[in-house]
Amino acid sequence: MRKITLIALLLVGLSGCATIQSTYGNFLPPTPASYTKTMAEDAVKQLLILYPPGSTRFNLQQTTPDNFGTTLVELMRAKGYALMEIKPELPVQRSNEATNSYTGLALRYILDQVNSLNLYRLTLLVGDQSMTRAYRVQDSTVHPAGLWSRKE
Repeated sequence: MRKITLIALLLVGLSGCATIQSTYGNFLPPTPASYTKTMAEDAVKQLLILYPPGSTRFNLQQTTPDNFGTTLVELMRAKGYALMEIKPELPVQRSNEATNSYTGLALRYILDQVNSLNLYRLTLLVGDQSMTRAYRVQDSTVHPAGLWSRKE
């Protein structure tokens, strides 16, 4: 009985660690711009499949000071997405008109590395759904290491 209780508590604790993510952004060590560009292009291709640009508006929930974030924003705009960004250098508008006039899907990203496997992992969080894909570096370029995994 103690074993079952211990295993249940362990699983609950691990699932809590896996689902609680309070920080977003690029957590990779310095990487070539070509790697982040490739991953951003791949992310936009996936967004195009699931969210048509003409009828989808995104509300970025984080600043994008890193190479991946700026490339992602540029590519999304080039494909026709309406995108609300957070600009830390601008004062925040507090009027109800400004906040209510723009409604879009919340968009966040996490780009990190699984050191033991030498993989990069990109997670896009759109609303309450997430999409994740792994990437591997081979021959000085980054390649997808599998298909997109989508959690609804």
